Amino acid sequence: MISLRHIGGLLLTGSLALAFSGPSANAQAVFTITSSSFKDGALLAKKNAGDNKSNPNCVGENVSPPLSWTNVPAGTTSFALVMTDPEGRGIGVDHWIAYGIPASVTSFAEGETSKPSDKYVGGIGTAKQSIYMGPCTPPGSPHHYTFVLIATDLDPKALPPGLTKLELFDKLTGHVKGSTGIIGLFKNPL
Repeated sequence: MISLRHIGGLLLTGSLALAFSGPSANAQAVFTITSSSFKDGALLAKKNAGDNKSNPNCVGENVSPPLSWTNVPAGTTSFALVMTDPEGRGIGVDHWIAYGIPASVTSFAEGETSKPSDKYVGGIGTAKQSIYMGPCTPPGSPHHYTFVLIATDLDPKALPPGLTKLELFDKLTGHVKGSTGIIGLFKNPL
C-alpha cells in the first residue's frame, strides 16, 4: 500500500519527497486534506472514475470528489494539488495537476474540478488534460489514487498553465511551506 508519511521534515509518497517546513506531525494544528465522500485509504465512488468511452476501464462519470483542507501553514500564498495513480501503466499515471490555487481557497466542491475553473491553473496530466481525470483502473486489484496538496509561498499567478508534474515540482523547489495527502482506492467492478 502506498502511504504518505512525515520523516525528518519530508513528506514521502512513493519515490517523491517534498520539503516540509510547516508544523511538525506532533503539532496540534496539522495541515490536513480530507474529503466528505471518502476516508483516507477507502474506496472512491464509481462516479469518480473516468468516463472515456473509448476505454472500457473507464466506468464512471468523471465527477471529481469534494476536497477540503485545514490548518494551512503560515506564509502560504497558493496551493498546488496533484492526483497520481502510482500503479497506473506500471510506471504511474498523473490524473490531475493543478496549481496557482489562491490561499483563500480551502476546498473544491464535488464535480468542481471536472471542468476548467478560475480557482486553479491547469497543468498537464498523463492524458494531456488540464482538469480532473478520474480512475480508469483495469479489473483486478484496486489502485491507489494519491491526492497531494502542497502549500507554497508563490503568487497564484506565478506559474504558466500547462506544466507537467515534474516541471511543477521543479518550479516549487524552495517554495514549499508544507504538504499533506489523502489516498482514495478504486477497484474496477467489472
